[in-house]
Amino acid sequence: MIEARTEANERFFEAEADRIAELSGLLAERFLTGGRLLAVGATAQDRSDAHHVAVEFVHPVIVGKRALPALAIDRDQLPLVSEPGVAIIAFGAVAEAPPGCLTIGFAPSVADWVFEPPSPDPFVRQELLETLYHVLWETVHVFLEQRGSNSRGAGSSGFLYPFLERGDDDLDAVRADVARSVLMKAREVGALRERTVGDGEALEAAADALHTRLESGGKLLAFGNGGSATDAMDLVADLRTGGRRALDLTADSAILTALANDVGPEVLFQRQLIAHGREGDVALALSTSGGSTNIIVALAEARQRGLETIALVGYDGGPIAAGRLADHVILAPSEYIPRIQEAHATVYHLLVERVAGTAGRRDGPRHALVDG
Repeated sequence: MIEARTEANERFFEAEADRIAELSGLLAERFLTGGRLLAVGATAQDRSDAHHVAVEFVHPVIVGKRALPALAIDRDQLPLVSEPGVAIIAFGAVAEAPPGCLTIGFAPSVADWVFEPPSPDPFVRQELLETLYHVLWETVHVFLEQRGSNSRGAGSSGFLYPFLERGDDDLDAVRADVARSVLMKAREVGALRERTVGDGEALEAAADALHTRLESGGKLLAFGNGGSATDAMDLVADLRTGGRRALDLTADSAILTALANDVGPEVLFQRQLIAHGREGDVALALSTSGGSTNIIVALAEARQRGLETIALVGYDGGPIAAGRLADHVILAPSEYIPRIQEAHATVYHLLVERVAGTAGRRDGPRHALVDG
């Protein structure tokens, strides 16, 4: 399965690197002229991607640049908020838009810019598209710098894009450098997937534990912050599609905002585990740092209540790995959040394939056209 992903990853990004670089430049132009990015999804899985796009652009934690205006919206909201000058990225839906919009989609004839991953496997397709929109988010800042003031070079983005320090005014040269950067990032995530899965023992142990609990009537409770919250959304949607019991603890905005405002963000998931967790359930946490306080507190609560615990972490695993705070810890050994999240997507997709099968997910491509 990892080999199939590596092959599809290489084919996709080698074919599309130049177009991705060009599209990144066009998106930068939209943002510089006051435009915004609207992300829309048709299914529950598609909507997790739409929310992932929005949170990455609005919360530029890695690049260290300004937040870029992006919204995740439902399809029926699109006519209410789209206007000339916006960019629209549509997962599983037609990117309907007024004239003057830039549209991005993933099936034939649904958008101005169409990217079709070279795989019939919906999980592999999603992983390729996640890398695609992460790369667009990363590289759009290159063109914002290039168009803003070349004399400033890359600024705090220099460690990612050293070629900007040349102060090169040649846009074609910048596009070529960005295309090479796209290929580099694609190779990085391919290698990270291999290191994360390793010999497969940790993943198989987690899958066996999850399968046993679900078969015995238990349920999965998934949670994470930011982009990892959208991964929890995606995982739960995948399991439910396969007929399994699963809850997304990041879904209820009323509960999350009430707890954050009145108690504190450290209890966001702990309080929900108190309400929903039962002995025989499984708590699955996603944390790129391995050290988020609300994740650590929630894992402790889950263990106290007799839940099996699984943690997907990055960097060196942080306190979660060092303190063995989960029964099963799967590490994506990287210090770069987008690549960690992409490797985590592979891990939880492999878990789903072993636990829930692929019923309802292989009738067609995950991001195929949905009318209406």
